[in-house]
Amino acid sequence: MTAVIPGTTLAIHPERFPDAAIDLPANGLQKAVLGGGCFWCVEAVYQNLEGVQSVVSGYTGGEPDKANYEAVCTGQSGHAEVVEIAYDSNLISYGDLLKVFFSVAHDPTQKDRQGNDRGPQYRSSIFYASEEQKSVAEAYMQQLENAGAFTAPIVTTLEPLDEFFPGEDYHQNFARRNPQQGYIRVVAQPKVEKLIQSFPDKLKGDA
Repeated sequence: MTAVIPGTTLAIHPERFPDAAIDLPANGLQKAVLGGGCFWCVEAVYQNLEGVQSVVSGYTGGEPDKANYEAVCTGQSGHAEVVEIAYDSNLISYGDLLKVFFSVAHDPTQKDRQGNDRGPQYRSSIFYASEEQKSVAEAYMQQLENAGAFTAPIVTTLEPLDEFFPGEDYHQNFARRNPQQGYIRVVAQPKVEKLIQSFPDKLKGDA
């Protein structure tokens, strides 16, 4: 059975998404910074996972003085829209977060866009805070390529994390605060529904 990611024409195969063969050891509270298009949607997905303590929408990849929504939206600031995920690695691993990232949260085969959101600020990106995070991400992307999980090449960038800049207050927890907003209903909610269907064993009790 295949599914289609909302806003794309790319068919994916859920059964082809393996667990990460290489992962980080459990070591209490950790953070991951991921970019998968509009941060409202990525945030909405990760908020539902057991072990995730917080998800903050923001920016990274550019200079501090341009880390604001107006500048980032020009596509010329160098930033990507990202989420910073604080998670209990004793409950959910970095590899688990990557599996959800590639299989549910976004389409990693679209370069500098997600659906109708276009520009380098929407690039598929993993910002690694250590060489260990980088190695796990590289290995997992190779696993997905070997498994034929996608019908097109993965274009996700691996970029060193310099500084994470939290986004404006009105962007935080956006999907949950605005469930009837059109973009949320059409783009974010189907991803959350797919998460619930694909990973029922990884959800919080109230998801």
